[in-house]
Amino acid sequence: MQAAADFREECESIDALLSTLAPDDFARATQFKGWTIGEIVEHLHLFNIAADKALESDAAFMAFAAKIMPAMAKGHRGLQRDWFGDAPAHETYAAWRAYFSGMAERFANANPEARLKWFGPDMSARSSIIARQMEHWAHAQAIFDLLGVERTNGARLRNVAHIGVTTYSWSHKVNGLEPPRPKPHVRLTGPAGELWEWNDSQDDNRVEGTAEHFCQVVTQCRNVADVELVTVGETATRWMAIAQCFAGPKETPPAPGTRRRVSG
Repeated sequence: MQAAADFREECESIDALLSTLAPDDFARATQFKGWTIGEIVEHLHLFNIAADKALESDAAFMAFAAKIMPAMAKGHRGLQRDWFGDAPAHETYAAWRAYFSGMAERFANANPEARLKWFGPDMSARSSIIARQMEHWAHAQAIFDLLGVERTNGARLRNVAHIGVTTYSWSHKVNGLEPPRPKPHVRLTGPAGELWEWNDSQDDNRVEGTAEHFCQVVTQCRNVADVELVTVGETATRWMAIAQCFAGPKETPPAPGTRRRVSG
């Protein structure tokens, strides 16, 4: 399954950055809600384990979920403190690093259409590993920003963009809005200059720009005012102002100017 290879490549690109850090660097706070680099890695590793358990069996996932659900009321930071305890963040990084490759291999050998349990609705194995790639890409942006590193994306970024496009209705519903029709035409330029398009062509209802900027907006790594996306029409403009491609309750996008790459 190509999506599993894409997940592995995403993790490897993040690992290439994290491997340059000293243990103390994992305590540095990012622009993402003040989370440290270590807390981001903890979050990614914990939910990798959850997705891997879901692939193993319904029973394995349900047993894992039963262990962590009581602590989820404390929020993700509280949950992670309960799970990882006082383990140094650089040790959790080493555990994440040792885990993701085997997990990618297990998903690569799975039936892409197999239905897997999750905290929300069930999803296919393919959707599950793409969701893990999306979350890694989104959360890693805060680390790249903090360290002043311009990330290099590949064709795998199309998976993240696709989730952003296909959660158009979800972005409205989580905000208590009826999704307007027709859906905007999305026309994006990929990392190698390739053209990616979704939905019917419409000159008066469209989003256009680079795939990276679109993905930064739909994952709420950036405010739409801070990227070079063109939105034409009220429907497209409102969508980019509230876009949320991840599950969970409504989240407010970052305010303009609050998420940026720190100058090296």
